[in-house]
Amino acid sequence: MASGLSETDQKELQSFIETEQAKARVQSSIHNFTDLCWDKCITGSIGSRFGRGEEACLSNCVARFLDSSMLIVKKLEEQRQQL
Repeated sequence: MASGLSETDQKELQSFIETEQAKARVQSSIHNFTDLCWDKCITGSIGSRFGRGEEACLSNCVARFLDSSMLIVKKLEEQRQQL
């Protein structure tokens, strides 16, 4: 790892890097789910309102997204605690 750092500093730096990488993975998932929900649900032209089916689809998609996000966060936290 980086020279000149104590073992404690190296571990702290490694933990920081892992946390930032986990944040980046979550952010990437958010972008992927946003794209997926939009592509799946928005089928008509964009107007001032969503269509009834589009609104329900987006709501369900977002709910599944939130469920998935919570699962990811929980798993990442479990992994972090194991370290």
